[in-house]
Amino acid sequence: MSTSSSQPVYRDPNLLIIFAVTLSAVMGVASVTPAFPDVAEALDVSKDRIGWLVTVFYLPGLVLAPVLGYAADRWGRKRVLAPSLLLFAIAGGACALAPTFEWLLVLRFVQGMGSSSLASMNLTIIGDLFTGDRRTAAMGYNASVLSIGTASYPIIGGALALFGWHYPFALPVLALPIGGLVIVQLDNPEPDGVEPIGSYLARLREVLWSRRVFGIFALTVVTFALLFGPYLTYFPILLGSRFEASSFRIGLVLSTVSIASGLTSSRLGWLVQYVDEHQLLTIAFTLYTLSLAAIPWMPSLWWMLLPTLTYGVAQALNIPTLQSMLAGLAPQDQRAAFMSLNSLVYRIGQTVGPVLAAIVYRQGGIDVVYWAASGLAALSFVPLIGTFWPGNASRTD
Repeated sequence: MSTSSSQPVYRDPNLLIIFAVTLSAVMGVASVTPAFPDVAEALDVSKDRIGWLVTVFYLPGLVLAPVLGYAADRWGRKRVLAPSLLLFAIAGGACALAPTFEWLLVLRFVQGMGSSSLASMNLTIIGDLFTGDRRTAAMGYNASVLSIGTASYPIIGGALALFGWHYPFALPVLALPIGGLVIVQLDNPEPDGVEPIGSYLARLREVLWSRRVFGIFALTVVTFALLFGPYLTYFPILLGSRFEASSFRIGLVLSTVSIASGLTSSRLGWLVQYVDEHQLLTIAFTLYTLSLAAIPWMPSLWWMLLPTLTYGVAQALNIPTLQSMLAGLAPQDQRAAFMSLNSLVYRIGQTVGPVLAAIVYRQGGIDVVYWAASGLAALSFVPLIGTFWPGNASRTD
C-alpha cells in the first residue's frame, strides 16, 4: 500500500497502472465520435440513429455499475477490474469487424458491459492506496491524465477515421495488456467482505438518503447528458454538415474542450482558496448556458473554438467540484459501491443525453438541439441554488 511520503505520488507504480485504466475508461466514446459521420455514410444509417452507438455503450452500466461496486467491496477490486478490462478490449476490437450497424450496436453493448466498472474502480483504488494530501494529489494527477485522454482521443480517432471508419473502433485492444498488468503487477489492499449484505445496504442507504447527495446526482445527470448528447454525439454532425469538416478537423475541435478543461483544472487548487464550492458551480453552469446557446450562431469552423473553450472551462470548474463534494460523503469501507452508484448516475446522463438530443433533432433540427441544451443548463440553477448555497446545506468536510 502506497503510504510512504518519501516517493512522489506520480511515481508510484500502482498509480501508473491506474492511469492506464483511466485512459481505457475514456477511450470507448471519445476516440470514435469523430468517425460518426463516416459510420452513418458507410453503413447507411440516418443521423438521428447514430447516437445509439453512445447510448448502447452506456446502457449496461445502468444495471451493472452498482452490482459490480458491491462485488468489488465483497470480493476485491482486482477480481472485478481485470475481467472488465479484458471484456472491454475483446468486444471493442470486434466492433472494428462489424459488418452492419445492427452488429455494431450489439458489440458496443457488450463492450459497454466491460466498461461498466472502469470509471469507478480507478477512483476507488486511488482512495484505497492513498490518504490525506497524497490522495488529493493522486486524484489531481488522475484528472490530468483523464484530460490528456479526452483531448488526444478525438484527434487520434479522427486521424484513424481518414483510413476508414473501422480503425478508431480497434483502439480498445490496447486494454488487453493493461488487464494483464492489473492481474500481475497491481498491489492494492483488498476488503475482507465479511459484513452481511443487509447491514451493508442499510448503512449505504443512510448516507445516500440526503438532499445534498440528491442535488449532486441531479447536477451530474445534467452534466453528462449535455456532454454526451448535444456535444459528443451531435456536435460532429453539425461540424460535418454545416462546415464540411473532415473527421480529423472535427477531432481537433472536439479536443479543445479537454485542453481548456485540463489547463483550468490544473489551477483549481489555487482557485478554491478564493471561490467557494457553490460559487464554482454557479460559474460553471452559467458558462454552460452561454456556450451552448452560442454554438448555432458561430459563422465558421474556427469560430467554434470560442464556445468549445468556454465549455471546457465549465467542465473543469464543475466535474471536479462535484466529485470532491461527493467524495467527502463517501464511507471508506463502502467506497466501491458508493463510487459505482456515482458511475451509475453518470451513465444515466450518458444514456439519456443522446436520446433526448435525437428527439429534439428530429423535431426542430440541429440548432434547436443547442438552444434546448442551453435551457436545460439554465434550469440546473434550481437544484444548484436549492441545495448548495449557504444556509441550505453544510459543507461535506
